[in-house]
Amino acid sequence: MQDTISNWFIFAGGLGMFLYGMNVMADGMQKSAGNRMKNILGMLTGNRAVGVLIGALITAIIQSSGATTVMVVGFVSAGLMTLSQAVGVIMGANIGTTITAWIVSLSQIGDSMKMLNPEFYAPLLIAIGAVIIMFAKSQKKKTTAEIILGIGLLFQGLKFMSEAISLYTDAPIFPTVFTTLGRNPLLGVLAGAVITALLQSSSVSVGILQTLAVNGLVTTNAAVFITLGENIGSCVTALLSAIGGNRNARRAAVMNLSFNVIGAILFGIGGFVVFTLLPDIAHHYITPVEISLFHTGFNITMTVILYPFADKLVTLSGIVIPGKEERQQKQEETITHLDPRIFEQPSVAVEALRNEVVTMGRMALENVQRACSVCFSRDEKEIEQVFVVEDRINRMNKELTDYLIRANTLPLSESQKLLVADLFNSLTDIERTGDHAENITEQVQLLIKRNLRLSATGQSDLREITDAVLNAFKNAVDARAENSLAHAKNVSRYEDRVDMLRDDQKERHIERLSRGECDPAAGIIFIEIIDNLERISDHAENIAEYIVQETE
Repeated sequence: MQDTISNWFIFAGGLGMFLYGMNVMADGMQKSAGNRMKNILGMLTGNRAVGVLIGALITAIIQSSGATTVMVVGFVSAGLMTLSQAVGVIMGANIGTTITAWIVSLSQIGDSMKMLNPEFYAPLLIAIGAVIIMFAKSQKKKTTAEIILGIGLLFQGLKFMSEAISLYTDAPIFPTVFTTLGRNPLLGVLAGAVITALLQSSSVSVGILQTLAVNGLVTTNAAVFITLGENIGSCVTALLSAIGGNRNARRAAVMNLSFNVIGAILFGIGGFVVFTLLPDIAHHYITPVEISLFHTGFNITMTVILYPFADKLVTLSGIVIPGKEERQQKQEETITHLDPRIFEQPSVAVEALRNEVVTMGRMALENVQRACSVCFSRDEKEIEQVFVVEDRINRMNKELTDYLIRANTLPLSESQKLLVADLFNSLTDIERTGDHAENITEQVQLLIKRNLRLSATGQSDLREITDAVLNAFKNAVDARAENSLAHAKNVSRYEDRVDMLRDDQKERHIERLSRGECDPAAGIIFIEIIDNLERISDHAENIAEYIVQETE
């Protein structure tokens, strides 16, 4: 009895090491990918074939098709990706997830080549990874060590599980269970789906199935049906993620489910026919490598079959999730284009946040342009619009601040941490720029209310400084959008001009007042306006300095 309990403890510990190792390895790969994944959002706007490749690449890196699909649901929900683009990424995600099964298969290299077996080196890898993490000062080295440590833990966990299970290979329960699952496709698919849904990872459930196969416990027919179910079970994470999302988010999750259900039906029927006609194949004890071959072959074959019918999957998702207009959602329009699901992938989350900060910057730029325009037009509708947009900027600032705080807790590289900090600071500068646009508009309202007008010379000076300020802030936003050092340097040039114009215009204004050419009441408002304009250019220079700091 004591030995039995001890063995199950070893199995539980091995499973824990396997899960933790996979998580550590994925985090390390994620950090290592770093800025190379920053352009993924832009690449997703390409053709569907590119989407398939990107989906496979992301999933191979983060070791989870569920996480990739959750990101896709988030992008679709945020309007950053269409359903037509999403279907290609979903197909690629199902291919990319098979990489874990091949990693597990490496542990099955025969005794004659034991020196090539990753399990042989697992303890050494754990030791090397731990030592580097403890003593290395470079973040890059620590990231590499995380990958090494994760691989070591993964294979050591597999070894523990395999050794614990091997003692029970003669137990009658295993052949009974797998014979039953092999004879009944529905039971096999259901078992695979339920186990994967509970574990929230098809990679883990396939890895466990392979561990059982190592010890000669799994028949081919049972493995095929269970694997088909595991693919369906992997959709649960995305389905749960889509709950509470908009219509298109739910459709994206349904497309993922449809892909795997259609595949399970086709392969399930085909497998049942083959196994009925060829019982020797059905009762053959499958190897981990053969499970990897089937898992990969299934997903590639289904992608090839369904790729020409991708738009039909979109249509099918529309039938399952009816396309009624969501009026309430339109009325309560989301300020940002972000969705919490993007935080499943930190590199993409940081890039999405950068895009949103740029969007807020452009919004503030348009409001500054509007505020400058009403200085001359005094258009009541435009004045009102300044206040409407300023309220939107404030709400967007609050949302993005919360998201950036959350992003700062993610596993990021040093360059990504710097970018998040700079985005946070840029957000403050942009929000204050919006405040200055509002201040300028309020000063214009005072002019209107008191029936005051600036002199022709004052208006000419104001046009000159507003042009320089707008150029400074536009270059700052473009510098942030394009990570452009050239635009950042342009900001400094325009900011110097703004400072010079402000000082000169104040001197000339005092001279005009002394000559009685300007109304003193209007003159005070004029000074307030150009002071606010000068502060906008200061904020533009701050934003530009962050880009310079990042590129050094």
